Amino acid sequence: MQKKLILTLLTVVTFTALTAQDLRLNLFGGMANYNGDLQSRPITFQQARYSVGLWASYDINPYVMLRGGLHFAEVRAEDRFQKNPANILRNLSFATNIIELHAGAEYHFLGMTDRVFSPYVFGALAGFYYNPYAYDQGGNKVFLKPLSTEGQGLAGYPDRQPYSLTQFTVPLGVGVRMVLTDRIDVGAEFGYRKTFTDYMDDVSRSYVDQAVLLASRGPKAVEMAFRTPEVPGHSIDPYPVDLEKRGGSEFKDNYYFLGLTFTYRITGGDRSGGRLSGGRGGGKRRSSLGCPTNVF
Repeated sequence: MQKKLILTLLTVVTFTALTAQDLRLNLFGGMANYNGDLQSRPITFQQARYSVGLWASYDINPYVMLRGGLHFAEVRAEDRFQKNPANILRNLSFATNIIELHAGAEYHFLGMTDRVFSPYVFGALAGFYYNPYAYDQGGNKVFLKPLSTEGQGLAGYPDRQPYSLTQFTVPLGVGVRMVLTDRIDVGAEFGYRKTFTDYMDDVSRSYVDQAVLLASRGPKAVEMAFRTPEVPGHSIDPYPVDLEKRGGSEFKDNYYFLGLTFTYRITGGDRSGGRLSGGRGGGKRRSSLGCPTNVF
């Protein structure tokens, strides 16, 4: 039901944007990062990776703009960069590509009419795909979900079901636009993604019995679930006992983007400033991308 609702919403908003009379194409480029068991800082540039985005938007009044589109990104984290000695010794790592489809709205505090700078906030609903992986001791890329590193899907752990690689998220953020010409804006945007999964990094709860994991998923699962022996001086450390803490399930994983935006106005308005004519006064309302008269 949740996935159907997201798909329906995105379809409606995207179709509306594509048929709008005042259509803009927006490009985004910047960094992506995540916050979770392997990266405890809420916001940091450490271990940041790339993020790019493409979305369509149009304004429904001088203050509100609807938007819908795609983001592509990569996030990764390694315990060895954490400050907690116990986490460093745990020595887990992960990376994942993210494909996000979103639909939402921007609210421009000062309005978009005759402004050089327009600060805004935005909110959206989105669905995203991810697939966590890590590299083994030989440098081979290993996808983690099939290994059931915390017993997901194993008969002995009925409360741990396999996690879905398609999830729901709520993007929230802030940004600012600056008008360059009648048709071109540049700006900056920060967006935080609140998710409802704790398995973006394949770390959530506890270790499971080594013998059970070995019998069910093989030696590679055991190797990737417990990586302390790879830390110098800890090669003979014993495998943790069943249900020993591995992660913290009380907090979900989140990710965020920070970068620059480029906006090109495809349709709508005339360069003299009149976007919509008529109305009760019979006058014209100036385009948000027309020649601005106010900085703020």
